[in-house]
Amino acid sequence: MDEKRNITKAAGLMSAATFISRILGYVKDMILAVLFGATGLSDTFFVAFRIPNLLRELFAEGSMSSAFIPVLTEYQTKHGAEEAKRLVRTTFTAILIIVGAICIAGIIFAPAIVTAIAPGFLKTPGKFSLTVMLTRTMFPFLLFVSLAALVMGALNTRRIFFVPALAPAILNIVTIAVVLLLAYRIEQPIAAVAIGVALGGFVQFAFQLPSFFRNGYSLKPEYGFSHPGLKKMSLLVLPATMGMAVTQINIFISTILASYLQEGSITYLYYSMRLIQFPVGIFGVAMGMAVLPALSSHAAKGEIDNLRSDFSFALRMLFFMTVPAMARLIALRGPIVNILFQRGRFEYAATLGTADALLFYSFGIWAIVGVRIVTAGFYSMQDTKTPVKIAVIAMITNIALSLVLLGPMKHSGLALANAAAASVNFCVLFFMLRKKLGSIDGRKIAGSFMKISAASAVTGLMGWSIIRGDMWTQSGMIAEKAGALAGVTALYLTVYFLIMHLLGSEELKYLVRMYRERKKKG
Repeated sequence: MDEKRNITKAAGLMSAATFISRILGYVKDMILAVLFGATGLSDTFFVAFRIPNLLRELFAEGSMSSAFIPVLTEYQTKHGAEEAKRLVRTTFTAILIIVGAICIAGIIFAPAIVTAIAPGFLKTPGKFSLTVMLTRTMFPFLLFVSLAALVMGALNTRRIFFVPALAPAILNIVTIAVVLLLAYRIEQPIAAVAIGVALGGFVQFAFQLPSFFRNGYSLKPEYGFSHPGLKKMSLLVLPATMGMAVTQINIFISTILASYLQEGSITYLYYSMRLIQFPVGIFGVAMGMAVLPALSSHAAKGEIDNLRSDFSFALRMLFFMTVPAMARLIALRGPIVNILFQRGRFEYAATLGTADALLFYSFGIWAIVGVRIVTAGFYSMQDTKTPVKIAVIAMITNIALSLVLLGPMKHSGLALANAAAASVNFCVLFFMLRKKLGSIDGRKIAGSFMKISAASAVTGLMGWSIIRGDMWTQSGMIAEKAGALAGVTALYLTVYFLIMHLLGSEELKYLVRMYRERKKKG
């Protein structure tokens, strides 16, 4: 089986697992919307969750993607399985000590952290103290997901993708269960969500351990901190962590500025960001994780031509799946927010606020997912510095545009600034990778992107014209609304694939060929 097929198959498995996780995540969000609406109370949780979520990106998913997988792949290729297992044990011990210390510090200094990211809360002492309590409750989540990311990285280098990708679904299941069990039994119902997040992080880690142990790995502490692989990883992690920090700073800037807007603004941004994370997670994160081991293997063996070819293929395939999803979110944003969240304390005004933010966030989806693949290209060659430099440019863009757009557009301006910054990030990164590799099939990628964008625009306009109506201003009628959305989505996909077939899409031809070959074998 060629590497492109391996990448496509791995991305498909991860997309399926991520789809399950995202659906469960939306179930969780629907429950939170019913219980807490878009109010000052919900704002406290979403601000508190920003902190461990930021650190998860920095120390867990971000660092494992950028440093651990390429270095571990190199060790397995050049030094053998036993030395790779030793590196895993050493990394586990280092994470336990370093991230554990960060968690303790975070619990101690939670008041200062909340002051820094939501200064607008200081004028309401009860709101501030509740946010501090929620922050302290959720800090252990960081350690658990960091260990879960270590296990995930080790399994990914063995080309095991489904179980690690399914683990976040377990986090959502546990969170939902704890909220339903505790929300009406404790003095502060919102605290049940924080408890569920912390407990869910532990279960997410434990869920992967059987597969981890079956592959010969262990979690026996290894205190050889002089291990050259750990040193190499540390050198790569620092700039990668800074790059991830820049990305998260963009989100924090939005949170800080939104804390001065009317109540509910932070919640609008949170729910709309959650919705764009659906295509980003299912397609972008899945393809990024699937392609990184393959690109790292090519880089370790010096197979630069294969690296270029697989990069181009992964990016084109990613756009083929993601851009139509982006157009669908833009066209159907009101109905989607209505059916997911408009019930209980989440009223029509909150639907409008969330849909407005969703519109502008969605403009950046193509760039957000594209960055996942382009940075994987840099990381595979163990270059984590270039993405940091470009991310700083994107951060400056986001800050400047946020300040300019906040006045006239309120929270929607923050979403638009984020999308514009993501676009700048992708375009500059793409140019720099082309400069580094000499050629990355740019014309082919651009031609494919133009076809995909045209087909997506046509189907998006078609969906928008069909599904408008007064029922999307009202709560209830879930079955009727779900049927309408499902019907429009089915028509949308049919027309999209038909247009792509007429345009001679190579990505569609490849998927059809894979399907036919699999059908013959099955």
